[in-house]
Amino acid sequence: MSALFYFVFKMGVFFKFCKKSILNIFVKPFRLENYFEHFEFVANQSLSIILLTGIFTGMALAHQMYLGFIRFNAADLVGPLVAVGVARELGPVLTGLIVSARAGGAMAARLGSMRVTTQIDALEVMGVRPLHFLVSPRVLAGFLGLPILCAVFDLIAIMGAYVICIGLLSLDPAVFWQQIQNIFKMSDVYEGLFKSFIFGGTFSLICCYKGYFAKGGAKGVGDSTNLGIVYSMVTIIIMDFFLSNLIKLVR
Repeated sequence: MSALFYFVFKMGVFFKFCKKSILNIFVKPFRLENYFEHFEFVANQSLSIILLTGIFTGMALAHQMYLGFIRFNAADLVGPLVAVGVARELGPVLTGLIVSARAGGAMAARLGSMRVTTQIDALEVMGVRPLHFLVSPRVLAGFLGLPILCAVFDLIAIMGAYVICIGLLSLDPAVFWQQIQNIFKMSDVYEGLFKSFIFGGTFSLICCYKGYFAKGGAKGVGDSTNLGIVYSMVTIIIMDFFLSNLIKLVR
């Protein structure tokens, strides 16, 4: 019973932290340079790894689908199914996992270091709201940066599938794009972007929370960073299942 009470208490603290962090995004003063700095860190500095991961994901997925569909003489469906699968599922999930590991871990480590070295306490003494100054810009960067990275991941993955299908598997390029136009819909893109928007806020809130309340010196910072990354990844995968079913009900 005590364990359940502790879990409920900690979840209450977390959701209160999330509420304050999100609401502070809309509270003056708006330090635009601070927002742009964190957006650049989340989006621009993650671009190279997203490009690299995206193209090989598309290539691998296309090759495996081809090996399955060729048995039923349906190889022309490889292109559209790769596009749909990447846009709706793989794009937002893999982008969320990659960015949560790279940017989320850095968020938790930075805030954790500031907490254990009493820099956050010093901000409070100076009258600066730590949530508004430190957390809200990072959360906003997560919300806005991940959909952009997801869109890039989708595009480069489809291009990777095209390279494999045309260059290695000798499929007809005209048929490849025509089948995508016939089957692939913009609603698939919107679904993936919506998921990535939620995942961006999820990983940034979890990692910032773990870093903001870190304690125990250097070991505590390391533990908080590790837990922030793990919790973010697990939560993104679980949320993907529920969001997929929720979107299916809304359609």
